[in-house]
Amino acid sequence: MKKYLNKNVYEAANERIDFAFKNFSRIYVSFSGGKDSSVLLNLALDYMRRKKIKKKLGLLFVDLEAQYALTIKFVEEMLKENAPMLDTYWCCLPLNLRNSVSVFEPFWTCWDPEQKDKWAREYPKFTGVIGESNNPFGFFKKNMEFEEFVERFGEWYSGGEKTACLVGIRSDESLNRYRTIRNNSKEKLNGKNWSTKISKSLYNLYPIYDWAVRDIWIANYRNAWKYNCLYDLLYKAGVPLSMQRICQPYGDDQRRGLNLYRAIEPETWVKLVNRVSGANFGNIYCGTRLLGYRKVALPQGHTWKSYCKLLLATLPKELSTHYKKKFKRFMLWWFRKGSPVDNENLSRLPPEAEITGRKSPYMEPIVRYKKIPDHLDNGLEQKKFAPTWRRMCICILKNDHLCTGLSFSQTKKQHERMKILIEKYRNL
Repeated sequence: MKKYLNKNVYEAANERIDFAFKNFSRIYVSFSGGKDSSVLLNLALDYMRRKKIKKKLGLLFVDLEAQYALTIKFVEEMLKENAPMLDTYWCCLPLNLRNSVSVFEPFWTCWDPEQKDKWAREYPKFTGVIGESNNPFGFFKKNMEFEEFVERFGEWYSGGEKTACLVGIRSDESLNRYRTIRNNSKEKLNGKNWSTKISKSLYNLYPIYDWAVRDIWIANYRNAWKYNCLYDLLYKAGVPLSMQRICQPYGDDQRRGLNLYRAIEPETWVKLVNRVSGANFGNIYCGTRLLGYRKVALPQGHTWKSYCKLLLATLPKELSTHYKKKFKRFMLWWFRKGSPVDNENLSRLPPEAEITGRKSPYMEPIVRYKKIPDHLDNGLEQKKFAPTWRRMCICILKNDHLCTGLSFSQTKKQHERMKILIEKYRNL
């Protein structure tokens, strides 16, 4: 539940940054060159100037190789202009990233030395760039997951001292980011709901978690802050403010904007097509129902159940087995544990639903399914309040091999398994 205070989000963010500098011996910003992390960096730098803080602010920039040239130019400008105040770590390391535009290459490795002839960019010439040859991180291993590297970096940077990582994510940007901030299973610092304990010495802080996208641009204007001019081009290209993202282009969400590379930076686009398998496929279908819109047409003469079985039969054996295991777990979850459904949606449940009652008068009823419905068109399916065969079909058609559409996330065992599959089908 939101609690409205007698202050604006700019004032609240400055109070949170003040709290960080007064309660942590080491502080660094997780910087991407995007609008949110840029505003957060500017907030922190302005605070340091006002308070005349001499100690340097740490900055982590993980360069994912396949990025807009405008983003890299902006990052260089920000780091050069504020160099006396920053302890910068510009990391160009071979990290494992998601490739959602290919069935046969579901992951790719940025700055992979074995793929140097295909790199989307040359190594940046910025002073102090960290690559494999000058890597100071004892924890680093080639093909580490991006998320694992970021967390391990924070622990390394802390050196055992109490450390804050300032993260520029906002709760209104996506449900996953809202969950990240509101995760009550992790310890908070002094009851601050905008903090998360990561390890014994490391906390993530989210000073702009309650900002709306309009607040970002109002702050840039009123404070005359430098920002990534790529956003101007995205706006001219018709991309709504709420949908503008700057990240590696082959991810599950980012692939929808692959065609923008071709329009905004043709030189970069040519290299992206050559860099990763399936990039042009993502460009062609990024705005279609196949990769973007949830609704997918059912072939004539099929139910969603029969269509799902047909799709599984057309996949390579290993990938088919992978999906079958996921789907089995998905069905067993709804059969054994189920999910809470609010009172507003209870009346719309299909005949297959079984309401098991509440654990207490204040909890929503748990709904289970002994039989999976073919499809639902009453909104329950879109809200993930019910399992259907159509949801499973969409996972296959969208190349969602992590099955995020069924509320799965990647596991370490699954990652190792997919690396084996990549090598097997690399030269098919």
